[in-house]
Amino acid sequence: MTMIIALAGKGGTGKTTMAGLLIKFFLKRDMKPILAVDADANANLNEVLGLNVETTLGAAREGIKDEVPTGMTREIFMEMKVEEALIESEGYDLIVMGRPEGAGCYCHANTLLSRFVERLCDNYRVVVMDNEAGMEHISRLVVRRADILLIISDPTQRGILTARRIRDLARELKVEVGKDYVIINRVNGELPSPLKDAVDAAGLNLAGCVPEDELISQYDTEGRPTAELPDDAKAVKALDTILDEILEIEN
Repeated sequence: MTMIIALAGKGGTGKTTMAGLLIKFFLKRDMKPILAVDADANANLNEVLGLNVETTLGAAREGIKDEVPTGMTREIFMEMKVEEALIESEGYDLIVMGRPEGAGCYCHANTLLSRFVERLCDNYRVVVMDNEAGMEHISRLVVRRADILLIISDPTQRGILTARRIRDLARELKVEVGKDYVIINRVNGELPSPLKDAVDAAGLNLAGCVPEDELISQYDTEGRPTAELPDDAKAVKALDTILDEILEIEN
């Protein structure tokens, strides 16, 4: 059965980097094939993975307005465009939502993304979905089901408050979530007591902390895909340990 893991969190927490390292984790454990979904209108998961994007679901949304060939239904045309947007790599595929080129909301593209993931997920062992920052993706129900919801926070009171709000909103909207966990990223040393207290007060399920890793900053500065970090990098080792424990709980 396909395992669907969704990532959420406020902007600037390193959520997309964590998504890339999550894909790296599953590849190392030969849990393939994997579908990586970049559901952020400001897409950059491809950069973390080192892939080029030629088209997105946002572009497909725009194309349906005036490009549908005579004799072809919009549904068939859209399905063709979606297939064109699928980027194949070794052990995993990537689909990017992207930003619509014209004026208007993202509602149609969001609906398309949900339908596409639902249709494709049975073809993959794991689906990793990197969502928009904040709570917008949940209110639009881009994430309809997740075996695991990973909420990424930074070591701040505001990050933990946002994590609680995301958790609460997912439950309020009755999004199908098997388990929700919080991972606090970029922690220097031990997690400060006030933040531990904030996590406890919010009733959050803290999976663990990922330390500040200078290699991530170095890779970002040099324009290198952070998914190519060595296995002994501090962030990679910490996240691997957290994920091993979570998956053991889930299994």
